[in-house]
Amino acid sequence: MSEIVRVLKTFMAYLKRPDLYPELGRKIIKNTINRGNAFKGKEKTNSWASSHAISQKEAVSKLFGFDIEPFQNEYQEILKVSEQREKECPIKMGGAGALELIYYACEFTNAQNVVETGVAYGWSSLAALLSLEKRNGTLYSSDMPYLAQDGDQYVGYVVPENLKKIWKLYRFADKESLPKIFADNQTFDVVHYDSDKSYNGRYWAYHELYKHLRKGGVFISDDIGDNSAYQDFCEKNNIVTTVVEFEGKYVGVFIK
Repeated sequence: MSEIVRVLKTFMAYLKRPDLYPELGRKIIKNTINRGNAFKGKEKTNSWASSHAISQKEAVSKLFGFDIEPFQNEYQEILKVSEQREKECPIKMGGAGALELIYYACEFTNAQNVVETGVAYGWSSLAALLSLEKRNGTLYSSDMPYLAQDGDQYVGYVVPENLKKIWKLYRFADKESLPKIFADNQTFDVVHYDSDKSYNGRYWAYHELYKHLRKGGVFISDDIGDNSAYQDFCEKNNIVTTVVEFEGKYVGVFIK
């Protein structure tokens, strides 16, 4: 699909969804007036992240006291089925991410309530749900529809049906989804951010999510090297964060 066709298709899909008009307005501003904002501070943060980064295995051991090896063995069959589901999916979305980091964050906090932004295939959702299922907890997810790909029906595609009973999926942009989620539940044990990649989008969401994370809870953000929003947020709030290097990208994680 050419870029022009994709943009036009996305725009037309927005027009059919009045509930998404606020996000359409923000996207227009982001891609015109604030176009350079997405990568603000990227060079600075990548230098900082590379000098602090450790492996996912080291991070899980250091922060949570777990070895990550049992995860792949314990859930081998579930993961295999989910991998096959991803291969069969007719549209392409984001990859799996640091599943063990998310799963053991939930185990460490004995999580009952987890909030995530960004779902795509649902790999991060699956990792959280596998832990939450043990305690009959709830995962609250914010995810924008994949408008250009007619992808609504495929969001969360790798999540098994039996886990969906403890999953609440809000199909709006973060600025609409998060207030709805916080109205449903005020306090969370784990936060996982993986949605709007822009500096302003991240910085706004980080503050909102942090306010609703309990003391002793775990905050995780993917792709922190996109810009300096995560580094700036941590420095402003005097947060000592761990940086995880995973498949050539950086993930930020800390315990509140």
